[in-house]
Amino acid sequence: MTSRQSAQDQAIIAPIWEYFGRYAADQQRVGASGCDFAFGTPHDMPIPQFGEGLRACATPQTADWFAYKMSEEASQRHVAEVLRWHYQVPFAPEDVCMTNGAAGALSLALTTLLDSGDEVIINLPPWFFYEGYIAAAYGVAVKVPIRADTFDLDLAAIAAAITPRTRAIIVNSPNNPTGKIYPAETLRRLAAILAEAGERGGRPIYLISDEAYSRLLFDGREFMTPTAFYPSSLLVYTYGKTLLTPGQRLGYLALSPAMPGREALCQSLAVTQVLQGWAFPSALMQYAMPDLEQLCIDLADLQGKRDWLVRELRAIGYEVTVPAGTFYLLARSPIPDDITFTSLLAEHAILCLPGSVAEIPGYFRISLTASRAMIARALPGFARALSRATSIVAWTADRSAHTG
Repeated sequence: MTSRQSAQDQAIIAPIWEYFGRYAADQQRVGASGCDFAFGTPHDMPIPQFGEGLRACATPQTADWFAYKMSEEASQRHVAEVLRWHYQVPFAPEDVCMTNGAAGALSLALTTLLDSGDEVIINLPPWFFYEGYIAAAYGVAVKVPIRADTFDLDLAAIAAAITPRTRAIIVNSPNNPTGKIYPAETLRRLAAILAEAGERGGRPIYLISDEAYSRLLFDGREFMTPTAFYPSSLLVYTYGKTLLTPGQRLGYLALSPAMPGREALCQSLAVTQVLQGWAFPSALMQYAMPDLEQLCIDLADLQGKRDWLVRELRAIGYEVTVPAGTFYLLARSPIPDDITFTSLLAEHAILCLPGSVAEIPGYFRISLTASRAMIARALPGFARALSRATSIVAWTADRSAHTG
């Protein structure tokens, strides 16, 4: 019924795809009273100015207002100005490709850069679809775990994973799901590793910097883009996280101003977008972008929910990591099987993402996009689920002692 490539792609994303099915069934079972922390979806009303910005651009002002759109010059110019202001890096308008969110930017980069069999290093835990996007571009994902003690990149392991087939590495900072912001020293050392390996192999190894959460930072932290450290870098961004509007697709792919051969690469990227099905953002989203750029969800409220959940969950008895950015908490499962534990949570009408689905077994992820009412409603259930898990561990240990 389908091509071998399509079947391979489906097999790669099977864990998250199967979880989507369980999640949909759990949503239906728990109903409106359930507490849904599984994904970064909105549970409060959108920022009012978001709808206002779209409405202001929805009335056509010229005959070609809704004509075919590629990466509009005004959009490119605005993104370049913002990037220069944020990072003090001289991005130029022509280095920017407007895309359908970060996923569109990632797909565009991989499809343009990879030949069949090229390898792309991804750090575990990754975003669930990295490997699928790499496979769809006929590449091969090479998985390198992060450091378990600090959640930082394991630079020695990355260096050891590089082969003559290595074409790119994807770096996600702040990281989903750990919330880790990779420090400047790590990025500087990574750049040196990639530069040396590229010179040794006779072709550049590209760094694809997934910065979807780069403006969702806590405790006054600052974020430095990896593209400031390494010339052969491509920056991926989406407005869907900052605005918490993932259903309205708008993002971009920006090339480092120091990228070797960037003019030819920019042309190839534009052609690829056309051949991917005219994969540019809608006219409406590009017109509205300057107004949307100034908006962000309430970071103080998001940090308040982070602190509240960390405090309460630790008081209950959970081991919880405090994220430096993103809108997720990562908690250790009280039993080794995180899928079984998240099923226990679901019995108490609490939906969380099992770590195994995100290739970090033994943990589960909690989204801070839940409403405050939902958090308050869920805390007793988190306590009951932990009590139940503790009983299971004690019973298992007792049974093992008697049978052993």
